Amino acid sequence: MIRRRAARAAAEAARALPADPDAAVLLHDVHRGYTDGDGVVSALAGVSLRVPTGAFLAVMGPSGSGKSTLLNCASGMDVPTSGTVRIGGADVGALAEPERTLFRRDRVGFVFQAYNLLPALTAEENITLPLRLAGRAPDREWLGSLVERVGIADRLRHRPAELSGGQQQRVAIVRALAARPAVVFADEPTGALDAAGAARILGLLREVVDELGQTVVMVTHDPKAAARAHATAVMADGRIDGVLHSPAPADLAAHLASLEQARA
Repeated sequence: MIRRRAARAAAEAARALPADPDAAVLLHDVHRGYTDGDGVVSALAGVSLRVPTGAFLAVMGPSGSGKSTLLNCASGMDVPTSGTVRIGGADVGALAEPERTLFRRDRVGFVFQAYNLLPALTAEENITLPLRLAGRAPDREWLGSLVERVGIADRLRHRPAELSGGQQQRVAIVRALAARPAVVFADEPTGALDAAGAARILGLLREVVDELGQTVVMVTHDPKAAARAHATAVMADGRIDGVLHSPAPADLAAHLASLEQARA
């Protein structure tokens, strides 16, 4: 009972904090626990993180460190046990599930390792599907500029099976950007690609940040991928062990190795 009261008090205090207009994503003292057969497992243990608008943040950490849970809570796909998550100033955790679903559709973009394209639809239909489901007309000028930028203008009438993995991921990136979201969350976006395809996707993500001002948060296990971001948050045991700015791949690999050794 005392712990529940403390958690509620912490959440209320966090929600009373002044808004941060320069932050695209703001996490304050976020906890997320799950119940399994052995009791409560703490996936996030007091994570506070600020992602400025127009920044590219990578998130790394050993298996089980809380990376996926952080992404789920930060994007509004999951709700913290306690703490506050804000996207573009909106307190996402305070929204009821239907409102949160609509918020994600309108204000959050997603890019996944498995692309998540519908096989029966063309590339163009996959790109515009979320907008059509929301009853919104696509901004043809904006979409045209995006497909030209990522190099798929001549592939829009093709279905996913007719596209390479890299082309499918570029379609997924355009789909994520189509609604001009406050932030794009990318979960291992290069995990299914070869080295050349991965390099192109990472270059595109950095390009939309640097040239379009898009905010991107990317979970990855690859130090080379993380090094393309402005900064990397390294997680361990449900906490952020440190944030490295413009790190070299070797520095990230060494940091992760030290965490793995500490757990052994």
